[in-house]
Amino acid sequence: MNFNYLESFPLSESILPHRLKELLKPIGLSPDLRVEVACMQETDLYRENVERLHLQMAVVPEDDDGPIEVLREAGEGVVAFSVPVGEEKAESGQFSPSISGYDYIVAAWGDSSFYTFSLAEKVWMTLGLTPRCIGNEGQRLIYDALKLPEFDVAEGEVSSEYQGYLKRDVCWKMSNEYLRRYLWLRGAKGVRVFFYEAQLEDTPELRESLNGKSHILLKPTDGPQWYELDLQEHRGGILLQLWCSVEAVLPELCLEQDAETLLWADDKEPMTHVRANALIANYNVYLDDRFLEKYEQSNFYDTTPINFYGQWLCAPSYKGQWSFTECQRVGRNLIRVPVRELYKAKPDREIVHANNYEVKPEVVEQLDLNEEHIAIKVQRLLEGLLRLGEGLSALGEITGQLYSPEELTGFSREEVNANGWLHYPSLERLAQVTPLEMTQQAFLARCKSLHEILQKIPNGFLKSLLRNAGCPSADVKNLGSLKLMQSLLNVLESLNEQHETIDCFTSENEPEGWKKRNAKLAPLFLNNDLRIADAHDAVKKCIDTLQDLGFDTASLSVGYGRAFDFVIDAVSESISCIDTHIEQLLERH
Repeated sequence: MNFNYLESFPLSESILPHRLKELLKPIGLSPDLRVEVACMQETDLYRENVERLHLQMAVVPEDDDGPIEVLREAGEGVVAFSVPVGEEKAESGQFSPSISGYDYIVAAWGDSSFYTFSLAEKVWMTLGLTPRCIGNEGQRLIYDALKLPEFDVAEGEVSSEYQGYLKRDVCWKMSNEYLRRYLWLRGAKGVRVFFYEAQLEDTPELRESLNGKSHILLKPTDGPQWYELDLQEHRGGILLQLWCSVEAVLPELCLEQDAETLLWADDKEPMTHVRANALIANYNVYLDDRFLEKYEQSNFYDTTPINFYGQWLCAPSYKGQWSFTECQRVGRNLIRVPVRELYKAKPDREIVHANNYEVKPEVVEQLDLNEEHIAIKVQRLLEGLLRLGEGLSALGEITGQLYSPEELTGFSREEVNANGWLHYPSLERLAQVTPLEMTQQAFLARCKSLHEILQKIPNGFLKSLLRNAGCPSADVKNLGSLKLMQSLLNVLESLNEQHETIDCFTSENEPEGWKKRNAKLAPLFLNNDLRIADAHDAVKKCIDTLQDLGFDTASLSVGYGRAFDFVIDAVSESISCIDTHIEQLLERH
């Protein structure tokens, strides 16, 4: 883009509003930029700081060199205005909406009262975009490239109304990377076609541009008439009105994320797809498991951990389009993956993302690769819940309550054996990345997720068990779930201490000590307190309880990762304690 619009403009840059200066500048090559491709905005319309912008982006063939003249659509800010009268058949047979013969990025229609907007058909079809609509009265259209996926490629308001003033501002923005790719495929440049209005302060420099007049219309003295600038005295200042066409985006692609230039581990040369595919010996790299957060926090990806013959695999995948493979969890927060597998068919940006989380060999050497990770801890919890469901189901059968283990705990051993965690998203959420630097809020949220998993056992079922065991109905009536579990454990411990048989579980006599506090379930009560510990004092009390249970609270200076390890391990141990006592009693027929 050889023509400098800002320097060629008749007014000095120093007196131009910031908005106008940006409109006269070209767009850079950064893929992170969001480019305004359509706009209809008004600010302080009837006041001193009035500013108004109507903008469309035209798709102009690259061969049309240099500036283009002001286009008639600049004033209205829409591609098509009003509708045909419709008195003759085939009156619109040749209808072909355009910006003075040029294609457009955003299809905009209006009739001075109602306006509607959407991404141009050629744009979303060329780029393979999928729309979704959000909002109620203030609806917006968002276009995604689902094949990669890439979200929010383009977005903007669906509609607006004008009744003396614009009811809602409209702004459509598009990813610079995708806009440039579309223009590159079309062999065209993006030209801003706009009308801009602003009330400026009356300054000597502006007065000089007026040439002693109260109203003046300025145009280029030679070449294409790419602007029409109207300046006039207005309300004690100078009203600027501008109709303009500015080349904003050339058909040059953004620099794409490229996996061919990445260095891994101690490699001295970049790893290319060809090199990776030719690898025979194992060449493993280690990733920080925070690499998974991008995928865990989006419903578009599948991140279900898989237990494959004792090895825990974590292989994010996307709707059958691509997948990571052979990503094995090792140590507390590491993922080991062969480079050959890493470079198998998937978008380069995903490989680049993985590279950002590489852990260097010298760091890996200092870590314990046998330390338990979060997936192992959640699996241990699940095993405890499966045993608990089976044990409670057996106790229920003895007392005349027929419930399956899944009805009691929400988990089925048959389902787990067949499909792992696939149909248990609550386990997936609990097993998400747990960094050592975990924040307090993230720690409390994870404790809440843990509590929700533990709360599936029906209170009515537990109350019935206790009543059958001889506990007074009046005392059992108002107990919560944790107190019910504690009472059940007290009853079971008493029966096992006396080596009673399962027949003795049902009794008409009140069990001795069934209401006492049981320290073995203290972690369950702690987790319940953490679930609701939003206030500072409540959190401090929970931390003191953690310390009483044996946790080194000094590690909290780093983060709450170790604290959650401690909580989930302690909760699993408490559940296992209940399981063991149920199983011991059931063994004695």
